[in-house]
Amino acid sequence: MLAMPSALYNRDILRLAASIPHLGRLAGPQASVEKSSPVCGGRVVVDLNLDARGRVAQLGQEVRACALGQASASLMGAHAIGRSAAELAEARDALAAFLAGRRDDPGDWPGLAIFADARRFTARHRSILLAFEAAAEAAARAARADAA
Repeated sequence: MLAMPSALYNRDILRLAASIPHLGRLAGPQASVEKSSPVCGGRVVVDLNLDARGRVAQLGQEVRACALGQASASLMGAHAIGRSAAELAEARDALAAFLAGRRDDPGDWPGLAIFADARRFTARHRSILLAFEAAAEAAARAARADAA
């Protein structure tokens, strides 16, 4: 088993973890999705509302995760407003492929390269993905409900 390097929980990760935007639940979200990781006990709930163009207009999140999961929620929340369900799904998929080593870069979502050192620690991947998985699923649900 690989020991966790201190670089994995560096100053930049800890700074992001301490500054998660859009904390708190929305009162009446169009969609709400909870994702959790049984390995680390992390849990993220994302509430969101889409605008008339199908883009994220409001976002709320409740984050109970390790510093990596919190940092990921911070990056997701900082850039989710104005994004479509397809863009959120693309970010989720690119991040998952990056962590798994199936691609060399984390895609176009700002800041995700910060997780490069975590690629070797597969037990941490799920926590890093929680916020993006929840946001992508919530946006897809809201878009389907809006289309119905």
